[in-house]
Amino acid sequence: MMAIIHAIILGIVEGLTEFLPISSTGHLIVAEHAIGFKDTAELFTVVIQIGAIAAVVWYYRLDIINRIVRLIKREKGADRFWINLVIATVPAGLFGLVLDKTLQKYAVPRTVALTLILGGIVLWAVETYRHEKKDDRPRVRPLKESKGPYVNLDTITPKQALGVGVAQVASLVPGVSRSGATIVGGLLSGMDRVTATAFSFYLSIPIMILATGYKLALHHDEIAQLPGGLAALVIGVFTAFITGLMAVSWLLQYISRHDFKKFAYYRIGFGIFILFLLAMGSLR
Repeated sequence: MMAIIHAIILGIVEGLTEFLPISSTGHLIVAEHAIGFKDTAELFTVVIQIGAIAAVVWYYRLDIINRIVRLIKREKGADRFWINLVIATVPAGLFGLVLDKTLQKYAVPRTVALTLILGGIVLWAVETYRHEKKDDRPRVRPLKESKGPYVNLDTITPKQALGVGVAQVASLVPGVSRSGATIVGGLLSGMDRVTATAFSFYLSIPIMILATGYKLALHHDEIAQLPGGLAALVIGVFTAFITGLMAVSWLLQYISRHDFKKFAYYRIGFGIFILFLLAMGSLR
């Protein structure tokens, strides 16, 4: 029973933090250490992302279907979005395969604390010294039925997509945050906040599918060794889906009216708190 409760807790953590620029992996690592959850080869931490992937797919289901239909019909410009998605996915996908085992040893609270603080400083600096022009704010939705603020992802250029993809490589280090890195990459490449955030959401689909598929291919026979086994994993994924759906909807609405500075402050504060717990011996 305790394993199921732990799975629910971790599912909530994953869903609420995956799309916010505060590092879901970092929060999961700290949460697992705090509750004494023994992950196997980071299997639970990675596979639970399926719930977050499903949340994004469900939220953007109408737009995704529309883009697929347009691509099949070979409409002019229909392939632009998909090409950009591939361009932005390749860098982290390649580096992830090469550095997977190397980076596993850094999946510890101390690394998370330091990268949270450093990432918070970077996010604060980008928001402080980058000024968004009013004329650049998004006004067109991909679909009339789309939720959230107006945004047109078809305005993204291959150069901007590559910039986001290169930035995403940094997120391979635990605590950096995939969404944080891609959003910062988008902002530095000239995107407005909402477009950078929406593109980050879409980019999470292929990169997390690749990461989850890779981890399952290598360690699927170890699922039974996880606390609670397959049942706990499924419950964790479902919980991540529900909370992830809430987080996606909230963040798009929030960021259409505010900047990311509060997330930067949170990162720095949480990182310092983790270092304090480590110094006191309350966290190992």
